[in-house]
Amino acid sequence: MIAGAPTASAPRAGGSAILAPGTLSMSRLSLLVDLASLLAREVDFDALLASACARTSEALRADRATIWLVDAERGDLVTRVALLPELPALRQPIDRGLAGWVARTGETVRVDDAARDERFDPSADRATGYVTQSTLVAAIREHARAPVRGVVQVLNRAGGRFDAEDERYLEALGQQLARALGMTTLRAPDDSGPGLVLRGPFNRIVGRSPSLCRVYERVGLAAQTDALVLLRGETGTGKGLFARAIHVNSTRQGGPFVTVDCTTLPAQLVESELFGHERGAFTGADRRVRGKIELAHEGTLFIDEIGELPPEMQGKLLRFLSDRSFERVGGRETLTADARVVCATHRDLKRAVAAGQFREDLYFRVRVVEIEVPPLRDRGPDEIEILARHFAAMYAERYRRPVPVLDGDALAALRSYPWPGNVRQLEHWVESAVVLSPDGRIADSLLPTSPRPGELLREPGAPGGAAGVWLPEGLTLAEAGERYIAATVAQCDGNKTEAARRLGVGRNSVARALKPR
Repeated sequence: MIAGAPTASAPRAGGSAILAPGTLSMSRLSLLVDLASLLAREVDFDALLASACARTSEALRADRATIWLVDAERGDLVTRVALLPELPALRQPIDRGLAGWVARTGETVRVDDAARDERFDPSADRATGYVTQSTLVAAIREHARAPVRGVVQVLNRAGGRFDAEDERYLEALGQQLARALGMTTLRAPDDSGPGLVLRGPFNRIVGRSPSLCRVYERVGLAAQTDALVLLRGETGTGKGLFARAIHVNSTRQGGPFVTVDCTTLPAQLVESELFGHERGAFTGADRRVRGKIELAHEGTLFIDEIGELPPEMQGKLLRFLSDRSFERVGGRETLTADARVVCATHRDLKRAVAAGQFREDLYFRVRVVEIEVPPLRDRGPDEIEILARHFAAMYAERYRRPVPVLDGDALAALRSYPWPGNVRQLEHWVESAVVLSPDGRIADSLLPTSPRPGELLREPGAPGGAAGVWLPEGLTLAEAGERYIAATVAQCDGNKTEAARRLGVGRNSVARALKPR
């Protein structure tokens, strides 16, 4: 499942105070400050936690550090959250070892000689040959009375023993980790219970269905290279999130992520948007403007809906993809830019090539790595429900509503609906229901529509891969047409021009159909 996460915010009220400025070295303080920014993106959780562990061990002069999370579904400790076969999770029962003790009790443990502590579990040392001597373990939780989300553990301090200042720092780090994790899609099942629900390997992308795990695998492999990537899938499936995941998990993560949406640009402005223009290149060009390609230098350029790129621009883009050279509109100087390119489309580009609407050589150039993002209906009703609960919790926190409870009828309606607008449509429905439920109870009647069996009108050739439109019985032909046009506009996120293109009519026809009567 794919989902947005709450944006970073100030620490919540009720949390213990972080150590006062001046009591920490710069390396220790910077780690605390960096966590929130690191966890606000579509990062690979494994890479993120590995980086946090490396920084923690450096700050505390420890030989190694481990961040264990409490898996709320299985009730044990896990050191990794990726669910890919080649990245197996490392797990430990919560009733074993010093990490398990801290996870159960929330007490910080500082031990100078681990072998002499009866809570110490030597099985890991026996398996790896590592010898644990001194150790320090603190809970990951927002304050002393909050549920434990995990533990952070450091081993074998250089020079001997961990001291009281190390202990205070690790406790502060545990609080900051808990706050940072609260900004991600590693969400707690509720406010009172311990642990987190491990929903997927990338932050802001939620899902564990086999079809989505195949996408994770390809995204992870693509992120390791600078190869061109083509993301294919229906509108609303989350192609933009996966594009960002490729960027923030690549070596270019420190560079810009620049987006060009080909559906929102008039044909006459596409060239200037991509390549920039010189002063005086056309009426109104009163200064030099750099294009998106230049702005993406040393980063990633995401070309959304590349299938809508005008034919006259396709050749110029192909040239840039081939040799990284281009000219600004109105300019004669040949420029270069080092930008990794990721493209996305909902269209069947192979069919567009056959129809003469898309260049064949550009098609083969952009699909070096092709990733098909599945529609929500193909990922199963269980994922629909998990996504719905995730969005409900997210928007309840944003709009200061009580902890949401979805009624059985509402869940049944959500699980059975075909979701032509995919995850984006589900998110909007749940957001609306949360706003309309001040008591937190989300009933079937609060959903934007309550589909019933027999009300689905299927249109096999519907543009954009639409699964169907729900229509009540007894409509006239004109009324049914208006409903269908409105549904297509909704599927295009309100873009009437794109809806008109899919329907094969003029934009004014779409506008007339949407006018209230």
